[in-house]
Amino acid sequence: MLQAVPLLDEILALSPKLKLQPVSAVENIVDDIPSYWLEKDQLIKLMQVLKQELAQPFDMCFDITAIDESEREHPSLLSQAFTVSYHLRSYQRNQDIRIKVALNITDKTLESVCSLWPNANWYEREVWDMFGIVFENHPHLTRILMPETWKGHPLLKTHPARATEMDPFTLSPYQQDKEQAALQFNPEAWGMKRQSKDSDFMFLNLGPNHPSVHGAFRIVLQMEGEEIIDCVPDIGYHHRGAEKMGERQSWHSYIPYTDRIDYLGGVMNNFPYVMAVEKLAGITVPDRAKVIRIMTAEMFRILSHLLFYGTFAQDLGALSPIFYMFIDREKLFGIIEAFTGARMHPSWFRIGGVAQDLPKGWEGLVRDYVNYLPKRLDEYEKMVMQNSILKQRTVGIGAYSTQEAIDWGVTGPGLRATGFSWDLRKQRPYGGYDQFDFDVPLGQNGDCYDRCRVRVEEMRQSIRIIEQCLNNMPEGPYKAEHPQTTPPLKDRTMRDIDTLIPHFLNVSWGPVIPAGEVSISVEATKGIMAYHLISDGSTMSYRTRIRTPSFPHLQMLPLISKGQMVADLIATLGSVDYVMADVDR
Repeated sequence: MLQAVPLLDEILALSPKLKLQPVSAVENIVDDIPSYWLEKDQLIKLMQVLKQELAQPFDMCFDITAIDESEREHPSLLSQAFTVSYHLRSYQRNQDIRIKVALNITDKTLESVCSLWPNANWYEREVWDMFGIVFENHPHLTRILMPETWKGHPLLKTHPARATEMDPFTLSPYQQDKEQAALQFNPEAWGMKRQSKDSDFMFLNLGPNHPSVHGAFRIVLQMEGEEIIDCVPDIGYHHRGAEKMGERQSWHSYIPYTDRIDYLGGVMNNFPYVMAVEKLAGITVPDRAKVIRIMTAEMFRILSHLLFYGTFAQDLGALSPIFYMFIDREKLFGIIEAFTGARMHPSWFRIGGVAQDLPKGWEGLVRDYVNYLPKRLDEYEKMVMQNSILKQRTVGIGAYSTQEAIDWGVTGPGLRATGFSWDLRKQRPYGGYDQFDFDVPLGQNGDCYDRCRVRVEEMRQSIRIIEQCLNNMPEGPYKAEHPQTTPPLKDRTMRDIDTLIPHFLNVSWGPVIPAGEVSISVEATKGIMAYHLISDGSTMSYRTRIRTPSFPHLQMLPLISKGQMVADLIATLGSVDYVMADVDR
């Protein structure tokens, strides 16, 4: 909280009538993000100050979410029925800020901030969809993850969390007709408009199972001849309530669910979640566990980027590369399987460290791979990146500027492809990354080609990091010796009852994490992923918020697809490198 006082003074100097109240120490926010309560009628004024009037503005809307406070045993001092939380970022300051607004049950309305941050559009729609909070003057406030016919708002505490809490599913002929009618396409209902009085709608429907879309995803294109005039992404087909599940699973048993968010990211999904729980519990991770985590996370960065590389080339008509790259992935999956016993979804990180130590002979497996992959990447450089057809299809296509990327919440390779050097591992080192030497690859034009180029070079940097892990692996435990680690220590369970009982409770019910709030981010495979956790002093999370990179990335499609041909859109979609489970959660 050291930065909170000067920042508050700076804000109040510009707008002295604002009544910002710092979140008190009693509320136990442990992530060091300056956090303030604000009256709802002052929201827009404050946001204008933060975005437009500060010398170093908070130019990125990182996340917007809400909390149903109705069942809190340790409520915030100023909370009411609901809290809406705005998480903003200033790249110039390298600083975040959290603004909280309390709403009562009879007045669930707030003013939209879409006019300041365009990517707030989908975040506000999601809060309306999940909580029923209305954002006034929103350009198109409709459901985004749930079907239009859905009853209720799933993240309310009163909404069932399991199918067993609901009546058996039935679909009467009347309801079936109603559902079919809701699927009929009405352009105006989707927020589309005619371009002129003399023009009419001409549409092309892509999806929800188009072969070039990497997951169940639908895009409705408005066309003028072969040119795209407008498009509306339709998401939610992969939504399965990942955040709702966080409210019913123990802190430990939720770890496997995190693997299924970016299902190509493996343990990278575990990383921010376990670090957030460790921050709440005050657990210090041993050095050996830190290095093991970084090594395996970078392995999954390579696995994800290799899949992107191959499928991107395939989307553009080059079939051979993906077969070669799948061989490279299989070799690396063999190492992951030797470490964890699993492949794509090992759920291997634990609260306090990792599930087990590295196996005998791991050094040889890893050294063989770090010697093997760079030569393969050199071959792919000629096969893919220097391919004249691929260059014609991607150079100058789907381009956006650094400012546009920040406005729309783009992070990761998509942001660095514009030439903006911002990597969380460098700017805010976490988990031990400050001990490693690597470069941050950059593009120049922010187009399809540069987005691919950045990921290719990131694989080379990941190899550098893995090699440093290999050469400098510390000795010591692979998990913290802390009573709230999972599974907890077992060394004295058969000697005294005072150890046996806590062990039994921690294994069966999970650890009790102190009441508090935290947000932890990592530089994941597709951009910045964050877990915002609220503990109410229980064995389960009170609120689990998952901020994924692919969600804002897809929202940008209407901007970058305008004026393209359909074939260009396919190249653009491939270069974004999204996963629909990462979007829909």
